[in-house]
Amino acid sequence: MLIFLVMLLVLPPHTTCKAHIVKCHVHDPHPPLHKYHQSGDLILGGIASQSYIISNALAFAEDPPQVLPEELVMVPKNYQHILALAFAVKEINCNPQMLPNTTLGFHIFDSYFIARGTYHATLLLTSSPDRFVPNYKCDTQNDLIGVIGGLDPLTSLYAATVLDIYKIPQLTYGPAPIMHDKTPGLSFYQMVPQEALQYKGILSLLLHFKWIWIGLLTMELENGEQFVQTVVPMFSSSGICFAFIERIPKVSFITELKDMIQECAKICDKIMGSKANVMVLYGESYSMIFLRWFPYLSEEEEIGEDARGKVWIMTAQMELTSAVFQKTWDTQIIHGALFFTIHSNALPEFHKFLEHISPSTTDGDYFIKDFWQQAFACVFPSTVTDVMDPNICTGEENLEMLPTPFFEMSMTGHSYCIYNAVYAMAHALHVMSSSRLNSRLLEDNRKLTSQVYQLWQARPISVCSKRCIPGSSKKMKEGKPFCCYDCIPCPEGKISDQKDTIDCATCSDQTYPNKNHNFCIPKEISFLSFEEPVGLSLAFSALSGSLVTILVLFTFMKNHNTPIVKANNRQLTYTLLLSLLLCFLSALLFIGQPQMVTCLLRQTAFGIVFSVAVSCVLAKTLTVVLAFMATKPGSRMRKWIEMNE
Repeated sequence: MLIFLVMLLVLPPHTTCKAHIVKCHVHDPHPPLHKYHQSGDLILGGIASQSYIISNALAFAEDPPQVLPEELVMVPKNYQHILALAFAVKEINCNPQMLPNTTLGFHIFDSYFIARGTYHATLLLTSSPDRFVPNYKCDTQNDLIGVIGGLDPLTSLYAATVLDIYKIPQLTYGPAPIMHDKTPGLSFYQMVPQEALQYKGILSLLLHFKWIWIGLLTMELENGEQFVQTVVPMFSSSGICFAFIERIPKVSFITELKDMIQECAKICDKIMGSKANVMVLYGESYSMIFLRWFPYLSEEEEIGEDARGKVWIMTAQMELTSAVFQKTWDTQIIHGALFFTIHSNALPEFHKFLEHISPSTTDGDYFIKDFWQQAFACVFPSTVTDVMDPNICTGEENLEMLPTPFFEMSMTGHSYCIYNAVYAMAHALHVMSSSRLNSRLLEDNRKLTSQVYQLWQARPISVCSKRCIPGSSKKMKEGKPFCCYDCIPCPEGKISDQKDTIDCATCSDQTYPNKNHNFCIPKEISFLSFEEPVGLSLAFSALSGSLVTILVLFTFMKNHNTPIVKANNRQLTYTLLLSLLLCFLSALLFIGQPQMVTCLLRQTAFGIVFSVAVSCVLAKTLTVVLAFMATKPGSRMRKWIEMNE
């Protein structure tokens, strides 16, 4: 358009200009090999990581070719991540209390553990489902409300750079990526615990077994380097030394395989030849596939038994996974390995859900076919060549027969994080649909999808002061209109359970305020009873002391007129014994359910009688001191005592 306007300005007034219409053809990229689609009113996006691409290097001289099947290294165990998302969506749609009159759907694509695959998957999620046109949607349905992914930090980072443009939240089920100044503002809702907690756990484990000579092995990635920079000073300050620190190179192209194998062979020999028998390994989710190569990469002819006895300590991001070609490989290297795992609860319904999974019963799932063929080492009839393969997939194969590195029937830690992420989004939608704001929007006959998609935009707000939240009250500003005020926290003993409360209320005698002062908590009645062991033992002690005191008092009364009793100051002794007896008996007032009389008596009664007992002891002590002072020759104290007598 700009060129056309310039031509009009340059050409003479009577010059004839012929317009040429040029069509711009937008070529779609190669369609994704793996996807899983389920329609719904609201759509959750999913970025899975099931296959690892090792492709030829791109020359950027022509359009990149379609990925060939031989370039895919599948991680069958990660297929459970996809099923966990589908299972959570199914549970929510079957729950009428969660999202009434609204169906939740999902779109899942594979990132292939590379930037190109991740960007492609993210753009597919943000485009129209039928045609790949970035930044354009031709309908108001299939609104993307959030994305769950990715498994590894870089996958999450690549996806976030696109999702942040559309203000679409991302819930990651792996560690958060390392942020730099060049990528500020990207937000991640991390569903897994912070990795720093694992570092303390590894340190405690090493110190417990007195493993102070260890090796450190990481993947050659930013998160691996951060792990080294964090744990080396932490472990060193606790007396742990490092025999070596090695980094496994990451391979992206087939041309790099030879160099990677040679480098890994050197690392393997260094590890196996080291006297350090404990190895701490930090890596990505697929690192176990590289670790299982080690016994086959060694340049030594035979690995000794001592080298096989290494103890591997692995972080929670790593899982016991295996590539298809490693199904029959020896697992000796990981025997005795210690894994930190992500917390996961047992879900019996998920086990039942997996029992009914098969290629014939799953619609819209383009992952399951390749998973099924590689996991069960069979071929579906539609893909059989002219040479008939005896291993034909029937679709009736049992997932429970697969080994643990290939698939698990119980939910893994990463799958449980995906399950929680789906429920987190569903609960957020439920809260939004029940809020007052959405009630007003629903009056305009707008659908929940448009509300979710537009909620991030900045609506104009015109208020003098923000509303006071529960737990606070309004304090008017002097010289300001009544709509201008400060919010002050409720004082001790008072609460406010509504917004914009003028004054805080006092809790009843049977309740007390909570920490946030926004509601009253019932008081728990707790007292020391005679039926409890502590109360029974205290009562027995009090009665035993009373009995001993009575016996001593009876002894003194029986020998009332003896010289020793007279010399012991009879009146003061009787007062002391009676006060001690009352002290023991007053302890019984503190046992049992408090009553009005006991509450009034027990404090004052014990205080009085105990004071009398202490006073008697001091008086007797003073009497003894005076008696010794009076026995000294020429003492004036003797004359004063005789005069008093």
